[in-house]
Amino acid sequence: MHTDGSVAAVDLGATSGRVLLAHVDRDGIRTEQVARFPNGPVALYEDGREALHWDVVGLLGQVVAGLRDTLRRAPDLTSIGVDSWAVDYALLREGRLLGLPYHYRDARHEAGVAPVHERITAAALYARNGLQHLPFNTVFQLAADPDAHLADRALLVPDLLGYWLTGVTATERTNASTTGLVDATTRGWDPTLVAATGLPTGLFPDLRDPGDRLGTLLPSLGGGVPVTLVGSHDTASAVVAVPATDDDVAYVSSGTWSLVGVELDAPVLTDAARAANCTNEGGVDGRVRFLKNVSGLWLLSESVRTWERGGDRVDLEALLAAAAEVTEPVAVFDVADDVFTAPGDLPARIATWCTERGLAVPGSRAEVVRSILESLAVAYAETLRTITEVTGKDVRVVHVVGGGSQNRLLCQLTADRTGLPVLAGPVEATALGNVLVQARANGLAGLGGASLAALRDLVARTVEPVRYTPAPGSDARGHRTTIRSHA
Repeated sequence: MHTDGSVAAVDLGATSGRVLLAHVDRDGIRTEQVARFPNGPVALYEDGREALHWDVVGLLGQVVAGLRDTLRRAPDLTSIGVDSWAVDYALLREGRLLGLPYHYRDARHEAGVAPVHERITAAALYARNGLQHLPFNTVFQLAADPDAHLADRALLVPDLLGYWLTGVTATERTNASTTGLVDATTRGWDPTLVAATGLPTGLFPDLRDPGDRLGTLLPSLGGGVPVTLVGSHDTASAVVAVPATDDDVAYVSSGTWSLVGVELDAPVLTDAARAANCTNEGGVDGRVRFLKNVSGLWLLSESVRTWERGGDRVDLEALLAAAAEVTEPVAVFDVADDVFTAPGDLPARIATWCTERGLAVPGSRAEVVRSILESLAVAYAETLRTITEVTGKDVRVVHVVGGGSQNRLLCQLTADRTGLPVLAGPVEATALGNVLVQARANGLAGLGGASLAALRDLVARTVEPVRYTPAPGSDARGHRTTIRSHA
């Protein structure tokens, strides 16, 4: 029996959030954006400095308003699913929020690295959790959090929203895999890793899988509608919606961050993988997302915010078009350098970085943008080369999904720098992956029990990617770029 139906996807990103209504049938997925709202760090003065937090209470208000509007449009809604960014958490005691969660760009976490490594070496840590070393990983944040010992519960951001929507606490497994507290092989909480934070076990609730029912919407919020766990780490959901028909593919989930990787059946925990700073994160259906976190389009958006703070209105489309017309070589900088992590005047930091290394400083805004996109494309290419060397996986096509799939210049530069065809889209990969897991869990459109391949086939029938081929004459320096795209 094929049952059509509608679900709601709550998709929270590091710069914006949205609530989408999706109708699923055998022919594909139709989405309607019900609500969209900004998101970003809130600076609060504490301990003699400005600390960055997330306004999760404000996010809840926006989500609830969006869901109420969704229920008015689709009173027979089948399910609700929530995804968000990773690593950040809220502390609770007896069910009450102890304070606004810290933002991963807050500098506080840096103090947590040394204490963790005093309890467990970096090599032993990687052998257990398989995670790329990032100083804002949850394991380090918790070690640096002066209030963590006051809490009896910690919830990752999508799990916090799920708790507030249903009254049920759980930790979804794909997002838990980003904390540094989960054994990469057993996929369960690792007491040794929790002990490395200096905190007791049991701080996080039991692990649950994508597709499990968390609970039902509280009566005060509309009541009765099931809340289904999805790949609540937004990249886990995005990878579900990569419209790949073969296995020899890599993906770039391109947004505020760029997650560059491949999908594997088992983690790779070798010394070579650790030396390359690759990460093993949990995927839907027990798959492993073997990838690296690469800085993303936040570099561009933060540069635009800098220019606009100066009183200018920036036309991004016009700026990207001008960047595509830049013919002279521009500086390629290391997008992973810590100097580019915090909010602020990114163009000035790029100029300083180039000056210190004897590189030509980008002059115009178009050159700054071209420098950012060239640098990202180089980082993608180098990361993919590393991943194929470490895993032995053959990659013939690169799928770019997420907001960055709309950036034609970046997609073309990625094709040129990698020497591989790029298939761009879908833009709303995270939301589509969220929807697909809900649809399968609730038996919509005949998807009950469907494989990942079947889910991806439905995406391929819903969205036709745009193809970019490496430009003739482009090479590892990649300065000759002409956009060559077609559907």
